[in-house]
Amino acid sequence: METELRTITPPADQSEVDRPLLKDENVFSKSKNLVDFSNQSIEEMEKKCAAFVRHDVYGRLGRGELPLLEKFLLGLGLVFLLPIRVVSGMIVLFIYYVICRVCTAFLSTDVEEDFAHMGGWRREVIVRSGRFLSRLMLIVFGFYWISESIRIKRHDQNDETTSGNESKDLSLTGAIVSNHVSYMDILYHMSSSFPSFVAKSSVADLPFVGLISKCLGCVYVKRESKSADFRGVSGIVNQRIREASENKLAPRILLFPEGTTTNGDYLLPFKSGAFLAGAPILPVLLRYPYQRLSPAWDSITGPRHLVLLLCQFVNHIQVTHLPPYHPSDEEKEDPKLYAENVRNLMAHEGNLIMLDIGLQEKWTYLDALNGFFSQS
Repeated sequence: METELRTITPPADQSEVDRPLLKDENVFSKSKNLVDFSNQSIEEMEKKCAAFVRHDVYGRLGRGELPLLEKFLLGLGLVFLLPIRVVSGMIVLFIYYVICRVCTAFLSTDVEEDFAHMGGWRREVIVRSGRFLSRLMLIVFGFYWISESIRIKRHDQNDETTSGNESKDLSLTGAIVSNHVSYMDILYHMSSSFPSFVAKSSVADLPFVGLISKCLGCVYVKRESKSADFRGVSGIVNQRIREASENKLAPRILLFPEGTTTNGDYLLPFKSGAFLAGAPILPVLLRYPYQRLSPAWDSITGPRHLVLLLCQFVNHIQVTHLPPYHPSDEEKEDPKLYAENVRNLMAHEGNLIMLDIGLQEKWTYLDALNGFFSQS
């Protein structure tokens, strides 16, 4: 069955061009770089949007026809696992909320950055309990074991790999740069290094999660803001990156320069906003091996994926920490070159396929899938 789609056009508002933290100028700023999906079948689209295609037993949008055994296992998960995990997750979330509330008591914060720069016992309790409870939350989701490796040298420097027990070198890096596969990525990074990250401004107003995000030191972005506001966010992020690269006690920033999630087999173009500071970064590669349901949040709705993930008995994650990347003088002067070189390195080290599409193509592909199922 074929789905008719309108041709994608670039944004008419020129103010959207200068948004390096949210928009990839390599993919979206010029119409000639956009993939034309007009008059293409789902199968043809999936060849071009391979980074968002699901290959697990649940199929497209998680709405495929399930075999009898999978229906039985899903039923068991719905009856026994889902209630226990939901309650357990809420308890863990509430405990950490109370810890954050106690640690921030009597502190005023008009600026979201304040909680991230707390010192003394307050910061120590927030970080240590946050890492522990994040790992506990991963266990609630079925991630009982995490396979971690630390690559001391790159493949072109006589590759050496150690087990995950060796501490990661964060002392000289201003940011952690990771590929983006799932919402579980954030939980892993919280349990590993407890970094700050960029989030939508609405996150700050969410019950429980809002206070926790402030304690993480999130940098909030208003998606509907004008370009001047986006430049302000970019300035804050790069100031934080420089600060962290000079002060080992300063909170690190976690950045997903692809700007959206993939199925874990591909690496999309990197936005240059993560590299404007010209500071060293720590590349991290995430993979989620699976047999039934893929933990990747690619082309499936959040609520459906969350329920299915909670119903899966065991989930797996593999993490590779690459050596800190120190930019050359040329890369410091050219953030786009810096971003592209880091992307090439991560794709090579993680055996990932580089695909030059982005969020707009993803939206179009999802619209096509929804139209496909609505007509079926």
